[in-house]
Amino acid sequence: MRNLPDTVKVEGTPFLREIGSMGLSNMDVAAKDEYYSKVNMLSSQKKEINSIKTEISSLKNDVNDIKNLLKQLIGKGGNG
Repeated sequence: MRNLPDTVKVEGTPFLREIGSMGLSNMDVAAKDEYYSKVNMLSSQKKEINSIKTEISSLKNDVNDIKNLLKQLIGKGGNG
C-alpha cells in the first residue's frame, strides 16, 4: 500500500491521514468493493420490489374490472 502525497498511515487501521486537512482515506479496497456490491444489490432489489408492486397494482385493477363486468352481466341476466 503506497502513501499519497502529504499523508501518513494510521497504525492498526487501513486509513491514511492527510496532513493538511487531517482527513482520513480508507485504503481497504476489499471493504470498498464489498460496500459497492451491497449498494448495487440493494438497488437491484429495490427495482425488483417496485416492479412487483406495479404488477400487483395492475392485477388488482384487472380483478376489479372483471368483478364489475360480472356484476353487469348478472344484473342484465336477472332483469331480462
